[in-house]
Amino acid sequence: MRGMAHVSRLTFIGLLIASGLGFSQADHQGGTLTVRGHSGQAPVTQINGRSYVAVDALARLMNGSLGYQGSHITLTLPATGSAAAGVPAGQPTNSGFSKDFLNAGIETMSDIREWRSALLNAVQNGFPVTEAWMTTYQAQAVKSLRLTSVAATTDSDHNALRLLSKELDHMQQLGNKILAARKNLNYITPDIVQKDPLDQKVLKCARSLAAMIASGAFQDDGSCN
Repeated sequence: MRGMAHVSRLTFIGLLIASGLGFSQADHQGGTLTVRGHSGQAPVTQINGRSYVAVDALARLMNGSLGYQGSHITLTLPATGSAAAGVPAGQPTNSGFSKDFLNAGIETMSDIREWRSALLNAVQNGFPVTEAWMTTYQAQAVKSLRLTSVAATTDSDHNALRLLSKELDHMQQLGNKILAARKNLNYITPDIVQKDPLDQKVLKCARSLAAMIASGAFQDDGSCN
């Protein structure tokens, strides 16, 4: 995934296990981590006398989810005593985002952002905006959204998917508007896209979705409506 290679490497940087969590073979390289109330295990690595476990493995074990923003990773765990806490590892829960959905959703947002940037660049530099050119970006964004919908398993996933779909709709409307102006030979100023209310809606929705993903919890502030 574009822009996510550094995040993939970060997930292998160990998270120091807090006191109260038990693991076996603690005195030498390797081992496993188990958490009371949760089924499954996570591999443990010993480095300089300290015990570490990969954050993605810990998230799966604890039925949690990971959120990414730049080099920052947010681990969201189910509330103590919640019904989700008793769900076996690997089973989807109804709280928080699933890892697969987060990754697919970020890809969809990236494709929409790339589409908008290309449209801005074309208009500002007087490049031709044709239907075939527009269809290329549109098709990629639609494909990404379809894969995101397949990855949705939790309630939060499905709620966020609805907002992602609206973001794509806004971008399609903006693209069609510029394309129609080109077909009608209307004069298009270099800043016409950025002044369009549809573009402002695309930007506001993108910022809202990014903040939601970073928090690891579904939030609808109305920006995408």
